[in-house]
Amino acid sequence: MSVLLVTSRETRRWVIPKGNPIPGLSPHAAAAHEAEEEAGVRGAVCPTPLGLYRYRKRRSSGASLLIEVDVFPISVTVELDEWEEQGARERRWFGVDEAAAAVNEPDLQALIRRFRVTDVERASLKSVASVVSGRGEMFGWFQKLLPKQGNFFALFEAHAETLVAGADALARLLQGGSGIAEHIREITEREHDADDITREVLQTVRRVFLTPFDRSAISSLIGAMDDALDQMNKTAGAIDLYEVTEFSKEMKDVAAIIVESARVTAEALPLLRNISRNATRLHELTERLVRMEGQADGIHAAGLKTLFRDLGDTNTVKFIIGREIYSHLERVVDRFEDVANEIDGLVIDHA
Repeated sequence: MSVLLVTSRETRRWVIPKGNPIPGLSPHAAAAHEAEEEAGVRGAVCPTPLGLYRYRKRRSSGASLLIEVDVFPISVTVELDEWEEQGARERRWFGVDEAAAAVNEPDLQALIRRFRVTDVERASLKSVASVVSGRGEMFGWFQKLLPKQGNFFALFEAHAETLVAGADALARLLQGGSGIAEHIREITEREHDADDITREVLQTVRRVFLTPFDRSAISSLIGAMDDALDQMNKTAGAIDLYEVTEFSKEMKDVAAIIVESARVTAEALPLLRNISRNATRLHELTERLVRMEGQADGIHAAGLKTLFRDLGDTNTVKFIIGREIYSHLERVVDRFEDVANEIDGLVIDHA
């Protein structure tokens, strides 16, 4: 996991791209605008903020005023070679801990340190080109690590890998452009990888004597995770079937929520190795998943309303196709809420 920082104009210290609210733009859209203007990057920006931090900004009058900044995660899909503030700032990718150490604000340091997937290498969220892996390659690597009695935690984390990669591919798919076919193919391959992992979990549940949790809880958790990737694949399948090449702002916003939901899930799964110690953080993560699902519902409703207003009387077929894509995207987010509920159940039973 990498974090992009830029230097400030005057002091040249490391900061995140930020700016004032922009009239006519939602907060997350304004954040995306600032990221492109200051850092030269584009991508899927999650409408649900990670949190906020405060710092004092000195005005030209000499006053030092307390400023609150909402922080929105962006999964970067494009790094521009030229951008507006290129001559005034430096941009650089940092590791999570390195980025936290580079900034000055304690609240921002804490936010960055909590913005991680796990301690193992995760699918890159900053890649520009499509990365298409052979089916089963990642699963085969994890399978070699598993002891003969079965390691459910490694399997959960392997599946989380596929969720992160699949969500990233879905976000790139909804950006449109020439790589649509490759992104669809990658989502399908990730779904096949996830099926292999899910099958291994269910077989292991039946053949081992001791399990870390109730067998039904293990099956329900991996099933909810697998359903999320299945719905991603169905979304890609509908896009492929109807040859859709352009996507609404609301569709892209839901895709950004899916990317963040996958990242949060991938952070939560390793914490299940010690639920008692990690119960508070697990609750924070599942609460974020539920909150994002609620925001996705609102975006979905607004998108459908716009779609009907623009196409309901003039292009019924295109309206039906758009409604189906919205429906698939909403179901992906719903499945992540199911994952949150399963994790909460484990915390209640074992913390």
